[in-house]
Amino acid sequence: MKQANELDGSVRKGEHSQIVVFWKVDQIANAKSEIDSENHEADEKSRWRFVLKYYRLFNLEQCELPQVVLDKLPKIETHQHDPIEAAERIIARMPNPPEIEWAGSKAFYSSITDRITLPSRELFISAEEEIATRFHEYSHSVGHPQRLNRPSIADAAPFGSPTYSVEELVAEMSAAYLCAEAGISPAVLENQAAYLQGWLAALRGNKRLIVIAAAQAQRAADYILNADSNPAMSI
Repeated sequence: MKQANELDGSVRKGEHSQIVVFWKVDQIANAKSEIDSENHEADEKSRWRFVLKYYRLFNLEQCELPQVVLDKLPKIETHQHDPIEAAERIIARMPNPPEIEWAGSKAFYSSITDRITLPSRELFISAEEEIATRFHEYSHSVGHPQRLNRPSIADAAPFGSPTYSVEELVAEMSAAYLCAEAGISPAVLENQAAYLQGWLAALRGNKRLIVIAAAQAQRAADYILNADSNPAMSI
């Protein structure tokens, strides 16, 4: 609201705000030198400061702003492309699929609601990138307890942990298998390779975890392909 007012605008009457949370952990400077040997554990904990704030925000569409301000705002680039039939057939055959919704600007899977959220198709630079992203999120959903019950998705794992890293490898390798099945590998291979390389670095070359992830990725792809009932579809 403050930003809108500063731009000679206002929030439309009757609009409701949404709460956005800011969460941060800071290490307090010079705390180590103040550690008391008789109370070492307590002082070690006091070296960290936890900051939690929340803000009530309004979307741009809820505001009235001068046209001169609107003209200066960055434009969202959109693209037009047709669905890829082979990929759509693969997704349509998946047994017990999760719910899917098209909303927001981020792609993610929630194991709590068993729902995939994807941005609008027009926000992807190509149909191939949109399908590759969808395959990735569907591969995450295969780990749900109602499907393959994969520990790396069924258990809550912190970002960047070995378990989280393995899950990302599983999803992206499975997506790569499915992209190959749909015949779109050349268009997305470079991005997939870069993504896999990032998570491989997080595992510091642990070959055992890589092998485990590859095996789980094969199972995930087979599940989506419904390979048990369609043997010819197995990769």
